[in-house]
Amino acid sequence: MATTLTPDRLTDAYMAQVTSVRDRVLAYASAMWIGAPQLRDEDIDRLVSRIVPAVRGGQVQVATITNAYIERLAALDGVAVARVAIDASTVIDYRGVPAEEVYRRPAVATYAALGAGKPFEAARKEGLNRLRSIVSTDIQQTRNRQARAAYSESGFDYTLRVLSGAENCALCVIASTQRYLAKDLQPMHPGCDCGQRGIRATQDPGQIIDSDLLELTHAAVEAKVGATDRSAHLLTGENPVSDFLDLIVTREHGELGPTLTWRTDRFTGPSDLH
Repeated sequence: MATTLTPDRLTDAYMAQVTSVRDRVLAYASAMWIGAPQLRDEDIDRLVSRIVPAVRGGQVQVATITNAYIERLAALDGVAVARVAIDASTVIDYRGVPAEEVYRRPAVATYAALGAGKPFEAARKEGLNRLRSIVSTDIQQTRNRQARAAYSESGFDYTLRVLSGAENCALCVIASTQRYLAKDLQPMHPGCDCGQRGIRATQDPGQIIDSDLLELTHAAVEAKVGATDRSAHLLTGENPVSDFLDLIVTREHGELGPTLTWRTDRFTGPSDLH
């Protein structure tokens, strides 16, 4: 007996495909970094020249998969939509900073660790962690930005944040309890792997989707920032969780766009990146 395709099943399959692409790119970039016997300037130049094309290839794959997913999602609603082009300037080169410069940042982290007296392998690991964070963020940003472009042509009015089912931080869990306008970029944080699913105004569940889940995650907020507001989800007005977002806020990051963060956190500044 054939299994009926539903929006939930389609979304699960889409997220699994994106995860597969991301994991392959991460594995390649990590192997390149770990396999380099030295991390001198010439070694970094060689690594960057190999890693950047692999990441871009993964980004193109994810953007293509995202287009197909949103087309199919619209088709389940009986709506045919045209394929949306992939605009590399906003979907892949979205940072406004050359990728070759961005992918030298793991070397900066390594050199800083060495300068602090850490052994080479420990410093290399810090650089690897930075590299993996950048790769993951680039893949996720491509998914997010291509989704916004595709949703704008699909007739979907809102998007719901879909948790990955792997490790979901409190920021993402709380963000998943409300819906967002499809025309806006989904707020993210570095390393985020959440997905999103479009819904139409006729299916609008309201601003707060899951008040029970919101309540359950307040404990994680309190543990992080030392305070919370358990009645914030009951507030009314244009932003029903405005007081709550005094703790968890969306800030505009110069490279990444709208970024989920704790109010007590700060973004890395230019002096930290170069």
